[in-house]
Amino acid sequence: QVQLVESGGGWVQAGGSLRLSCAASGRVSSAYAMGWFRQAPGKEREFVARIWWSSGNTYYVDSVKGRFTISRDNANNMMYLQMNSLKPEDTATYYCAAGKILTFPRTAEYWGQGTQVTVSL
Repeated sequence: QVQLVESGGGWVQAGGSLRLSCAASGRVSSAYAMGWFRQAPGKEREFVARIWWSSGNTYYVDSVKGRFTISRDNANNMMYLQMNSLKPEDTATYYCAAGKILTFPRTAEYWGQGTQVTVSL
């Protein structure tokens, strides 16, 4: 069983930066991927980025490519999302998730409670 807890959300002006953290309690299997999703008010949850826990291989959706960086610290069971050049359309609740590499992000077994990111003009 893995429990995920996000932190680091907040308010920032457009063009600014935030770093989200996700703390995993319990062992994250090397066969797992972890990633970030977000959900804006009135919209469906969308996948943002993922990282393979073992190799560190990363993938980003086009809307955040070049602006967001996902990373992990295996020794401390932490995952991060560095968000730069933030835009108002990045405003959403951001969720940390984990699941088996073969089916992630289509399916995720573990979810955090979410952290709010608000970007204003």
